[in-house]
Amino acid sequence: MNEPQQKWTETIDANHTLFDLKLKEVWNYKDLVYMFVKRDFISSFKQTILGPIWFFINPILTTIVYLVVFSKIAKLPTDGAPPILFYLAGVTLWNYFSGSLLGTSYTFSGNASIFGKVYFPRLVTPLSVVISNLMRFGVQLLLFIIGWGYYLYKGEVHPNIWILATPFLIFLMALFALGAGMIFSSLTTKYKDLSMLLGFGVSLYMYATPVIFPASSLPGIFKKLSYYNPLTGIFECFKYAWLGVGDFSPIMLGISTIIILILLAIGVVVFNRVEKTFMDTV
Repeated sequence: MNEPQQKWTETIDANHTLFDLKLKEVWNYKDLVYMFVKRDFISSFKQTILGPIWFFINPILTTIVYLVVFSKIAKLPTDGAPPILFYLAGVTLWNYFSGSLLGTSYTFSGNASIFGKVYFPRLVTPLSVVISNLMRFGVQLLLFIIGWGYYLYKGEVHPNIWILATPFLIFLMALFALGAGMIFSSLTTKYKDLSMLLGFGVSLYMYATPVIFPASSLPGIFKKLSYYNPLTGIFECFKYAWLGVGDFSPIMLGISTIIILILLAIGVVVFNRVEKTFMDTV
């Protein structure tokens, strides 16, 4: 008597295209994404006294330092926007990008013990980092909106229709952090020195991004070169939309979008290629 042929419900193999994000499979593991996000949130404030209040303390203290150093001492311009609100906007955006980038860059090295024991789509890990940082960003954005509402009431800020582009700007930052993070996470499996240099490099990158200064203050060629920094269009659009300052143009945002999509494509290719063999090098 012939036995009925078994039909497999799941098949795990390494034969997939380098551009395959396996989004359908990631969606099937959405509960795991939620668990990773919850884990990151809890571990961030475990054994701390103030807990999630640090979401507010960090941008407030950073903004105060920037206000004293760059506005009062260095006398850097803010294009006529209230300095405290100008710096708070930059800090809020930068904290999300840098936190997502650094967290994503440790995808392989920081989760090698888990990857070696159980299978799940590896993209789940960097996605959970981006989402967990999005929660922090939401809290800090609320702080910015509270301050923005005060200056709006005083008539010192002049928002415009570009404020509707805010979700798209956040989405672009997430894609940039995800793409760049996947590239660095893939490289650090073989070149571990990069993980030590990355934190320093990200700190330097902040000073090449209009966090503490407006792009309009850059002279000549440096202003044109700043357009090719993917974050320039995002930061300038955000400040122009909410504060009504700067010389933002849609071209800047278009350049940022193109560069970010290219980096994301490269990140996906490199990530999928390293994913198959990284356990041999980590």
